[in-house]
Amino acid sequence: MTCTRSSLFASVAGMAMMLATAPALAQSAPGYAIPHTSWGAPDLQGTWSNASITDMQRSPDYPNLVMTPEEVRKMEGSDYYNNRTREDAKPTDLKTAKLLDGSDLLSGGGYNAFWVDQGTRVALVRGEPRSSWIVEPANGRIPRKVAPAAPAPRPAPGAPGAPTGAPSRTGTVQGPGAVDRNAGGGFGSYDGPETRPIGERCLIGFGNTGGPVMTNVLYNNHYQIVQAPDHVAIVIEMVHDARIIPIVKDAAAARHGSGVIKPWLGDSVGWYEGDTLVVETRNVNPVQRGYISKDGKLTERFSRWSDDQIVYEFTVDDPTQYTQPWKGEMALNYSKEPFYEYACHEGNYAMEGILAGARKQEKEGKTVARNAEEEGR
Repeated sequence: MTCTRSSLFASVAGMAMMLATAPALAQSAPGYAIPHTSWGAPDLQGTWSNASITDMQRSPDYPNLVMTPEEVRKMEGSDYYNNRTREDAKPTDLKTAKLLDGSDLLSGGGYNAFWVDQGTRVALVRGEPRSSWIVEPANGRIPRKVAPAAPAPRPAPGAPGAPTGAPSRTGTVQGPGAVDRNAGGGFGSYDGPETRPIGERCLIGFGNTGGPVMTNVLYNNHYQIVQAPDHVAIVIEMVHDARIIPIVKDAAAARHGSGVIKPWLGDSVGWYEGDTLVVETRNVNPVQRGYISKDGKLTERFSRWSDDQIVYEFTVDDPTQYTQPWKGEMALNYSKEPFYEYACHEGNYAMEGILAGARKQEKEGKTVARNAEEEGR
C-alpha cells in the first residue's frame, strides 16, 4: 500500500474534522463561570451531598447509563426505602401498631424509615439521570478478577430468621479490600477490641463514605470541603472522618509515603489541573472498607459543574483486584442543610458490654469450641 502526500493530507484533515465534530464532555454547565479562591484555585468550598438511590453498580433492570423518564419513575417508585417511608407516614392504630419494638430491624430500616436518609431520587450528573456511578466498563459493573462469594440462602418468608423486607439497592458499599463481613461476629471475636469491626469501634465511618471511593450510604451523606493554598480538607459527616490532602504543584511533584504506614482513608496528594482538583490516593489500610487494596491506586477529579453541583470523577486502578481499571462519575450536590454533629457511641458504650459478655463466658469456663458445639445443636 502506498500513501501519497495528498492522500496523507486528506487523511489528517478528515481525522481533524471527526475530532472537531465529536461530542466533547463539558467540564461545566454552558455559560457557567467557575468561581475561584483568592489564590486562583477553583472554589470547591461548601457543604455537599451524594445522597441518591443511584448506586455504585448498575442493576440489570436498567441496561443504559443514562435513563429514560420511564426508567427513572420505575426506579424511584420501586425503591425499598421510598416505599417504607410512604408506609410509615400512613396513619396507624396506636392500639395495635407495633412501634419501635425492633420487629423491622432485619429490614435495614433501624426501627423505621424515619432514621434513613439515603435520598429519594435518581442522581442527575451533568443534568443526566444516571443508573449507576460506574461509567466504565460500559455495563456499569465492577470488573472483579474473582467473583464475590454467593450470599447465604435466605430463609423462606415467614420462617424463623427471615427478614421482614429486602432493600432494592444493589449493595456495593462493601468493597473488595474490606475485612470479612463475619470477622466481627463469629465465636472468639469478642475477646478484645481489636477483633471488633472498625465501624463498631468508631475509628472511621462504616459504609465507605470517606473512601476509597467516597460512597453514598443510608444516611449521613454530607461532605464539607475547605480549601487553603497548600491543603484541601474534606470532612465526612459519617463519624466525622477527615481527609487532609496536601496540594503540590503538579502530578510530577506528587510524593507518597513509603507504604510502611497505611493511614485510614489512604495516603492522598492533590494538585490542580486547570479548574479541576486532582487527588491521587495510595497505601490504603487493608483493614478498612474500600475499593482498592494496599497495592491499588485511586485517582479522583473534582470539577465545579454549577453553583449547585460538583462532578466527582474517579478511576480505580488495582490489577490485584480487577481485570481492568474502572471509572465512575458521581454528583455532589450543594446542601443548604447544616453540617450536624455526628456522635458515634458504639465505641463508648457498646464495647464495654460486648467485652463484658466475653469475660462472663470465660468465668463460666466456656471456650470457643464449646460454644460452637452448643450452637450446632
